Amino acid sequence: MATAFKGSSFEYYGRQYREILARSNVELELRETVGAVENVKLLQDPKSGVQIAFVLGGVSDGKHAPGLLSLGTVYNNPYWIFYSSNEPFERLSQLIGKRIAVGPVGSGTRAAAEQILGKAGVNYESATLLPFGGLAAVEAMNDGKVDAVWIFGAPDSTAVHSFLHNPNVRILSFQTAEAFTRIFPELARLVLPQGVVDIYQNIPPNDVPLIGSTTKVLVRSDLHPEIVQLLLQTMVEVHSGANIFQRAGEFPNSTDVEYPVAPAAIDFYKSGPSFMQRHLPLWLSVHAQRAIAVLVTAIALGLPMFRFLPMAYNWITRRRLFYWYAQLKKLEASFDASPVKPTFG
Repeated sequence: MATAFKGSSFEYYGRQYREILARSNVELELRETVGAVENVKLLQDPKSGVQIAFVLGGVSDGKHAPGLLSLGTVYNNPYWIFYSSNEPFERLSQLIGKRIAVGPVGSGTRAAAEQILGKAGVNYESATLLPFGGLAAVEAMNDGKVDAVWIFGAPDSTAVHSFLHNPNVRILSFQTAEAFTRIFPELARLVLPQGVVDIYQNIPPNDVPLIGSTTKVLVRSDLHPEIVQLLLQTMVEVHSGANIFQRAGEFPNSTDVEYPVAPAAIDFYKSGPSFMQRHLPLWLSVHAQRAIAVLVTAIALGLPMFRFLPMAYNWITRRRLFYWYAQLKKLEASFDASPVKPTFG
């Protein structure tokens, strides 16, 4: 499974997936990458060994990445801009001239930064965009190597959690969040309520409007169906709860407009896991389904044969009757051929 760099939300959730799949004796190998753009490329490469990946909305779609299926969207998370300054920033344009960590080249976080910040005039010519992401961005901020960090992730992911609880770091408000959602339809307007991170310390000190994007789980179309079912159950366990930006049961869901959703995922969201998937371990479920498949095939082939059983029975019976009738005729013929000798008293 392709995740992303250390400290990212993809890496954070990937570790949870690995722990849950281990209960079913399935070993999930996590592949550290630079982010969503590389993840799509790895999924498309049959030699990469990657069969599952987290991907951000807006990075690619089924037309440009054929052969990939979506298991559904799993959460909405914001793009955060954390900065260190004694004076509050109220506009994106105030980042002009600053050193900004926007994630590694090839990451979806960086691609989004180039699009969104570019609309506000913050680009390679007007600012210094540096390839720090995740925990590397946290270290760069703490060491004074950057003035601001553009990062994508859940509030409880390692890097974002560190920034939210750092008293020397502020969150930049997207006052024009609604405008950005009109320009980029794949974005959503989110709000970080006052005090939701820490009520006692009043973090944040006021409501913070943000913009966010949807994360989805993509798989190769040749991934084993039983692994797909396990993944879907894992996604529900990890993402179905409530958090700051979603209600309980809102995710995961099948509303992916960029990639075709796997038929197994559509059935799962409609009906849930099957009886065998709920009550049997993976290894037994696989053997049970194979046995059922063999039985169904045998019945399908055997049913037409039942139509010929009466005919076969009649043919065998008639054949035996003809045989014994022939024997009887031979016996009668032998009697006719042998003259009866008279007897004298």
